[in-house]
Amino acid sequence: MVKKTPQKKIRQNTIKNQDAAHLGRNPVELKDFKLGESHTDYPTTYSPKVLEAFDNKNPKNTAWTTFVCTEFTSLCPKTGQPDFAKIFINYIADKKMVESKSLKLYLYSFRNHGDFHEDCVQKICNDLVKLLSPHYLEVVGEFTPRGGIAIFPFASHASANSKFQELKDTRFINYAPGKYSMELSRLY
Repeated sequence: MVKKTPQKKIRQNTIKNQDAAHLGRNPVELKDFKLGESHTDYPTTYSPKVLEAFDNKNPKNTAWTTFVCTEFTSLCPKTGQPDFAKIFINYIADKKMVESKSLKLYLYSFRNHGDFHEDCVQKICNDLVKLLSPHYLEVVGEFTPRGGIAIFPFASHASANSKFQELKDTRFINYAPGKYSMELSRLY
């Protein structure tokens, strides 16, 4: 009679036998993430606590990461009417990176949040800086026109490193709607 080995033990043995250079994240690194849960709780109010970060495996490399949320919604604090936007998050990680599903849930949490466009964008920037302490981070909001006016706020942060301070100053001075996101002709 052959004794069956539990699936967990087979997986552990397989991982041990693989070449370490080909491994992705190990289970210990992912133990605190809620990834892959069968049920996802969507926040009904603004909730920065849903944001999660993971270790950057390449902190010595300088690389851009961009997230584009094409269905961002918040509420006008005056009228309660919905506001719609594309949110662009561009950043250069240091030791931490943002987990994308947690970012999706975080951005979703603005759905019932009443704040002006500029405040939403600055809040997103501040919350991500608090979570990640990145070398550089910028958030661009491209809000759908209401009442004939489109609003495109921009917020950024740089670490104390002079290289990233210079990047922040340069991008801020050169900012224009569509410059760090996509061509305006492709927006709507």
